[in-house]
This record gives sequence, C-alpha cells and structure tokens, in this order.
Amino acid sequence: MEILGILIPVSLLLGGIGLAAFFWALRTKQFDDPVGDANRILTGEWDDKPKP
Repeated sequence: MEILGILIPVSLLLGGIGLAAFFWALRTKQFDDPVGDANRILTGEWDDKPKP
C-alpha cells in the first residue's frame, strides 16, 4: 500500500503533462484542418513532388 503514495502522484503528474500538451496543440492550431490532411494522405498529394 505504500507504493500508492508514489504511483498516485506520478500518474496525476503524467496526466497533467498530457493535458497540458493537448491544450498546447489546440492553441498552436495543430488540429486546424483534419479533413484536408486526411484527403491529402488518401489521394497521394504530398508536398515532396519534384518542382519544375
């Protein structure tokens, strides 16, 4: 039972870090155009095409 004194704060800390990373991603517009990204992946329109 003494291990719970370590595991509970560690899990809360890791959960808080994950939540902070999620809010950071939202704030920096990482999820701005998920539909367009999905369509580019499926149709093969990548940015690494040779330039003329």
